[in-house]
Amino acid sequence: MKWKIPLFKIFFDDEDIKNVTKVLSRGSYWATGPEIRQFEEKISEYVGVEYAVAFNSGTSGLHALLMAYDIKRGDEIIVPSFTFIATANAPLFVGAKPIFSEIEDKTYGLDPEDVKERITSKTKAIMPIHYGGCPCFIRELKEIAQDHDILLIEDAAESLGSEINHKKTGTFGDASMFSFCQNKVISTGEGGVITTDSKIIYERLKLLSSHGRLEEEDYFSSTESGDYVTLGYNFRMPSMIASLGLSQLKKIDTIIQMRRDKARYLDKYLSKLKGICLPSFPQDRFNVYQMYTILINGNKRNELMKYLSDQGIMTKVYFPPIHLSSFYRNTFGYTKGLLPLTEEISSQVLSLPIYPAITENEMEYIVEKIRNFFEEK
Repeated sequence: MKWKIPLFKIFFDDEDIKNVTKVLSRGSYWATGPEIRQFEEKISEYVGVEYAVAFNSGTSGLHALLMAYDIKRGDEIIVPSFTFIATANAPLFVGAKPIFSEIEDKTYGLDPEDVKERITSKTKAIMPIHYGGCPCFIRELKEIAQDHDILLIEDAAESLGSEINHKKTGTFGDASMFSFCQNKVISTGEGGVITTDSKIIYERLKLLSSHGRLEEEDYFSSTESGDYVTLGYNFRMPSMIASLGLSQLKKIDTIIQMRRDKARYLDKYLSKLKGICLPSFPQDRFNVYQMYTILINGNKRNELMKYLSDQGIMTKVYFPPIHLSSFYRNTFGYTKGLLPLTEEISSQVLSLPIYPAITENEMEYIVEKIRNFFEEK
């Protein structure tokens, strides 16, 4: 369907096109070009950590990271159900079990108090998300992880650039994942990165991302085959994607400011409407608004969603509870009632269009149609 106002639009300029074209036109090093290492260095510098490893997706990055930490069958990872499914699937990739924990209603991240109740002798890590670009209660979760001597892995897919008191997400945990899928703060179409301060984990990730091959020189320009020292995968990020990431990253502060400006506009006018509730984020959070989500009281969420769709406005539910998806129901036997607050919030959330280039006229149209819906009701 061609939307009058889509949920998101990728922000790009001539520099992005130029950077990708430069890699394509040289006709070589599309897979192992210098841009990959440059992108990793720029990301680690921006986030404020020692190391970064680029991957062809954030999901691949999480998979490799759990392998690098030797998470295996019989282990448990505490995750939210209110997230994209890759968060919960990653433990399954390595034979571990995702243990779903409740969320809180301030940031929609993992509830530290509930997490405490889920920890067992099998728990190896807590893996929270920063929903929609707003940091969760990551400091409290870090304290819990330290108290129980378990890992804290930030699924920071949606939150590149977000902060708590000027400390960026991705710097609280033992390691973190950021995504560059097309609806993220900056985008390379697909792609992701793992960041960490651990040299050991960094070196393991490099091996795992490229077939377990020990590379002292570039495989594609060397006569040597190289030695394979562990099981690995082809999770590499292509050079043209890294080049696009470099040019996107140069604009990230501008992109974030544009997103925050749009969110303020929507806050101003939607806050005047009855029938919806705007999230009230903690004051010390710097939200990058990868998504803009409202809550609809009562049973009108789905009706509003259809009404806006009829007006050409795309909206989406982020996220339906993972534990109630067909795969998790059929595999683990989960049913409604496992996570009451998660299920309640998920039944009310609706993400509205937000992107750097959305115009004031488009936002006025969105507000007008939402107002009309409630007035007609």
